[in-house]
Amino acid sequence: MLSATLTVSQATGQGTTAPAQTAPVAQENDAKAKSLIDQAIQALGGQAYLNLQDMSQQGRTYSFHRGEATNAGILFWRFVRYPDKERVELTKQRDVSYVYNGDHGYEITFKGTAPLDAKVLADFLRRRDHSLEWVLRRWINEPGVALFYEGPAVAADKPADQVTVMNTKNDSVTLYLDSNTHLPVKKMFTWRDPADNLRNTEEEIYDAYRPTQGIMTPYSITRFYNGEMSNQRFLNSVTYNNNLSDAMFAAKTTYDPTELQKK
Repeated sequence: MLSATLTVSQATGQGTTAPAQTAPVAQENDAKAKSLIDQAIQALGGQAYLNLQDMSQQGRTYSFHRGEATNAGILFWRFVRYPDKERVELTKQRDVSYVYNGDHGYEITFKGTAPLDAKVLADFLRRRDHSLEWVLRRWINEPGVALFYEGPAVAADKPADQVTVMNTKNDSVTLYLDSNTHLPVKKMFTWRDPADNLRNTEEEIYDAYRPTQGIMTPYSITRFYNGEMSNQRFLNSVTYNNNLSDAMFAAKTTYDPTELQKK
C-alpha cells in the first residue's frame, strides 16, 4: 500500500500552503489510518464481511425534499450480488422494480421495461462506486491507494476517528469510525456537478447495528445531500449468501418512454 506523503487538503488541491508531511510523519499517519480501517473490517465481521457474495434486504424507505418527508414510507425488497448487480422492488405488490447490472439500469412497471433516465442512473452509479462496501472491499486493495488519519471527530453524536481513503484518480471517501466499537457510523464524499461545476456533498449515517450471519449490519441508514436529509431506510430483515440467480438481474428494454412522449 502506498504511504501517504501529502495532507488530504494538498492532495485534493484544497486548503492552504501548509508544507508536505515529512516521510516519518506520513508513514506514521498512514499506519494509523490502516490500523483503523483494519479494525473496522474486523468489527464488521472480518473475512465473513470481505467474502460475502450477495445480500437480501426487506424494509421501508422514506424520501425527503428539503428536510420534509415526501411520502409515508414505501415497502422495498433489495437484492445485491457483488460487485455490480442490484435489484430493488417497491410497494406491497412489488409491481415496480429497478434493476442495475454493471453500468446499465432499467425500470420495470406494468408498461414494460425501460432504460433508466441518464441522470437517475448516474446518481445510482456514483453512490455505488462510493459505497461503504466498495471502499472497504475494493478501494483499499487498489494499487496506489492512500490512507489519511485525520484525527478524532464526532459523528452521529458518537466519538469517532476520521479516516480518508483516496484513490489514484484523486477521488476520496471519508469514513467516521466509532472510537469504541470501530464500526462505521458515517461516510462522506464530494463530487463536482459537470452541469454547473458546483461541489456536492453526500453522506450516509449507519445506526442500529445487529449481528447477522456473522456480519455486523446497520438496520438504519440515513442519507444526506448537501446537508439535508434525502432518504432514510429501516430494515426489517437481512440475509447473506443466498446464491441469488442471474435471472434476478437480467432485463431487456421493451419500450422507450421518450418515444412515447414524442408520439
